[in-house]
Amino acid sequence: AGFIKSPLSQKRLTQDSVELYCEAIGNPIPEIQWWFEGNEPNETYAQLWDGARQDRVRINATYNLHSTSTISITNLTSDDSGMYECRASNDPDRNHLSKSPKVKWIRSQANVFVIERPDIRTSITKVSDKLILVCNMTGPYPDIKGHEWVHNDKILQTDTESAPFTSYTIEGKLEEHSGIYECVYKASPDITGQVNISVSPQVMAYKKSEHGNEGDTGVLTCKNPSFPPVDSWTWYRKGQGVSAEPIYNASGRYIVKSSGNKTELRILKLNIEEDTGDYHCNGTNNYGSGSAIVNLRVRSRLAALWPFLGIVAEVLVLVTIIFIYEKRRKPDEVLD
Repeated sequence: AGFIKSPLSQKRLTQDSVELYCEAIGNPIPEIQWWFEGNEPNETYAQLWDGARQDRVRINATYNLHSTSTISITNLTSDDSGMYECRASNDPDRNHLSKSPKVKWIRSQANVFVIERPDIRTSITKVSDKLILVCNMTGPYPDIKGHEWVHNDKILQTDTESAPFTSYTIEGKLEEHSGIYECVYKASPDITGQVNISVSPQVMAYKKSEHGNEGDTGVLTCKNPSFPPVDSWTWYRKGQGVSAEPIYNASGRYIVKSSGNKTELRILKLNIEEDTGDYHCNGTNNYGSGSAIVNLRVRSRLAALWPFLGIVAEVLVLVTIIFIYEKRRKPDEVLD
């Protein structure tokens, strides 16, 4: 037996992707093949393979106790519309060029409709201390049953209007609300547009002041919570009587690890005289740059002993005073 577990009819937009899943059970374990028939009148079924359609087709199959196969197609075009057929057979002659298999192929089908993606024009308007995000669907569009505005997988606003125009208002500055906002048109299928609020890096120090012991490894961290991510991170050091100079990765005792929104400076074998001071982290993207300062203080390894030594000294002084007092005190008279 063979069957497709995905929906038998699926609607997708151009540039989207689609995935179909098929299972087959039999003894011996059957082979699964994928075939396609387009919507053109004279088009016949053609077998699909991994890497077909300019490497947009991916087929993954496993044969363990039973057969499973998944076909996925990315960056869909209108030519991808049609009938997709999963075929399964365990007949020894199933792939013979001249012999017909005794057991026919078991078949299951799913129809995929690829719809031309409507154009969505987006804009951001500043009105005093407010930001108005706008999405406007142009050209032919499907039956719209409502809208949603989404940010970081959180639904910010929803309605049931059928208009091709939708907006969302934010109170505050650009720097406070940067990120990717999605306007979702509830249709069949859903259509999504993006409004990007992009700003220069709003760099922040994870801790404005860091402490480390002499000989240990110091770790200084800066982050960028804004959008888009930082393209390039640079660390500078400025101490007493030292002008700002860039720090390069793997130069001397410095190790720099950076990603899009985080950078980390590690200083090996901290030295009180050489490493104490201010460290500047600077992040740059296409919209500008931002920086923050981290102050590093290096303590002597003996610094932790001073409180203990102070307590010991106090105890010694107290014991000495008691001892002297006891020595000078007159002995008590013996009672009759």
